[in-house]
Amino acid sequence: MFSLVKAAEGPLVTIAVHNGHDLRPEIAKKMALAEPDRLREEDPYTGRWTEIGDTRIIVRRSRFEHDLNRPRETAIYRHPKDAWGLQMWKEELTDDEVARSLSSYDGFYQVCHRCFSELKEKFGYFVVYDLHSYNHMRNGPEGAAADPASNPEVNVGTGSLDRGRWGAVVDAFIRNMRAFDYLGRSLDVRENVKFLGRQLARWTHENFPDSGCVLALEFKKFWMDEWSGEVHQEQFDAITRALRSTTAEVVAAARKASKTSPRNGPRAT
Repeated sequence: MFSLVKAAEGPLVTIAVHNGHDLRPEIAKKMALAEPDRLREEDPYTGRWTEIGDTRIIVRRSRFEHDLNRPRETAIYRHPKDAWGLQMWKEELTDDEVARSLSSYDGFYQVCHRCFSELKEKFGYFVVYDLHSYNHMRNGPEGAAADPASNPEVNVGTGSLDRGRWGAVVDAFIRNMRAFDYLGRSLDVRENVKFLGRQLARWTHENFPDSGCVLALEFKKFWMDEWSGEVHQEQFDAITRALRSTTAEVVAAARKASKTSPRNGPRAT
């Protein structure tokens, strides 16, 4: 279902929860969506960006089997209203099929809890880059793109994050991403314009309020053709480098924030 790789000793976790395209056989045989239509709503290639992390979690299963970034009660897309109006199923999922998908969902969060607890014990804090991509050409491959004013190239979702504690971490990420020389220009990086972050961020902040800082990072699919699936490799690789350029200052800011209580000032050591 997913792979967890400890690439190095450090507090930075990179996760691609919507990277996957695989489906269990009993789910696949009921799937009505054509492969390209399903792929368009997934976040292909985001797993490759996880290479910048100390701990990497890459999900292989499709969000159409279970959406790990939604609350458990809405994690299974059963009706078109659950998934952009798409007719997904040739026949209704059985309760047993749904239960198996939810068991896998629970397993993911159990692994995250164990991983994050270990990092909290070892470092006292951890940072998660929750990596996503989003569509901006929903009018078709030849249609007009979504308005850039409300669709930044990089949306930093911090809706559930305690900015009183972790604000410097957010600022460090945005500052470094904007400063990066992205093929001769600056990236359009803004906070909470298109997305606020969802279940992974919310769950982490609820369970690790004093140690976990999640940045929900949504990259507009300007680096690929979202209708054909073709990647513009130079742009994709430059995003990887841009992400890597943020990590030193982000981790340093998180280390400092973890030692400070917003209400009471620096903690006694």
